[in-house]
Amino acid sequence: MSIIDKYEKATVDLLNLDGWALEWCGKDNTFYDAKGKTPKGNPCVIEMKFRNKYYKTKLLEKKKYQNLMNMPEDIVKIYFVNDPKGNYMYWLNNLVMPEGEELLCPKTTMWDNTKVNKETFMLTEKQASVINWYEIEPVKFGVWDNYFKGKEK
Repeated sequence: MSIIDKYEKATVDLLNLDGWALEWCGKDNTFYDAKGKTPKGNPCVIEMKFRNKYYKTKLLEKKKYQNLMNMPEDIVKIYFVNDPKGNYMYWLNNLVMPEGEELLCPKTTMWDNTKVNKETFMLTEKQASVINWYEIEPVKFGVWDNYFKGKEK
């Protein structure tokens, strides 16, 4: 199981603790990573992206967006992005999409470094319905610093 698969499964488990009823389907080769019900009982699918680097805008491939939007209208389509600064959930059903952009992107997320031009949407953080920012405080001293202070010879 890849690290991305583990992140997806962990995200599903955390959302389920918060009232969702999701199952991870990353191994099913679908264009989404989880399916199930929202906390309000509506059917939903979630496409997830985990980024090692922070970008102010969140990239969504137009092809993935179109695949999601071609699903039945009653299904809630969600795009979840995790990066070093936080988590962002975009409810795509009623989201006004920005102008598309063609960008040079990796051909696949996992398999090689080949780059190809892809049609994309660049979503702003303000467009996200749910945002959890990580608050990172610089460490001023270690846990044991006070203990050892004055005990050094």
